[in-house]
Amino acid sequence: MDIQKQLPATLMEAIRYFADPQVCVDFFADLKWGGKGPECPRCAGNALSYLKTRLMWKCKVCAKQFTVKVGTILEDSPIGLDKWACAMWMLGNCKNGVSSYEIARDLGVTQKTAWFMNHRIRFAIHQGGISKLSGQVEADETFVGGKARNMHFGKRAERIKGRGPMGKAVVMGLLERHGVARTMVVPTRRKGALQEQVRKNVEQGSELFTDALMSYDGLNSEYSHKVIGHAEA
Repeated sequence: MDIQKQLPATLMEAIRYFADPQVCVDFFADLKWGGKGPECPRCAGNALSYLKTRLMWKCKVCAKQFTVKVGTILEDSPIGLDKWACAMWMLGNCKNGVSSYEIARDLGVTQKTAWFMNHRIRFAIHQGGISKLSGQVEADETFVGGKARNMHFGKRAERIKGRGPMGKAVVMGLLERHGVARTMVVPTRRKGALQEQVRKNVEQGSELFTDALMSYDGLNSEYSHKVIGHAEA
């Protein structure tokens, strides 16, 4: 089915169009898998049966059941696909942007929920898709900033000196091996900030490779976490 040719032209049309749960599933399946069709998140198999009454698939090989939300920015959200789709339509069609208050009013959700949706959708637009990284994923972070010798003389004393972190931004990178890379600025190298980005960007069950930084401790229950000792390499 060609989803793009059937997209509504107005918000009212979008609300009516996405009121059908199966239409929503088809819409997000097309965004997630494209022309290759759905595949099992556990074994990557394509031998699937579709459970129409539950709007989900079951793998005939490993018996894994999954919905279209698995491995996407929608995965940990109880918000209905119809509201996600309409919010995406609003962000994609409002030339001057749309606020969380507008989304909350038009879709009948709280402002807090609308802010969460707005943030996730903008993130997906920036990354070029709704899917999370999967398979084998490497995570690392570094300090980025100008050297003191490149600064104006009057700024050197109050800003960075040498190779330390003072005055530099923390940039985190995530690389899907044989796939895509994502980078983002994080406020700190502490556990909360780094693990938030891992969970937001990497599908659970993936192999995660990091260095021995203690901020990555505690991810073993969600990922196959492997630590690379750079000092031993």
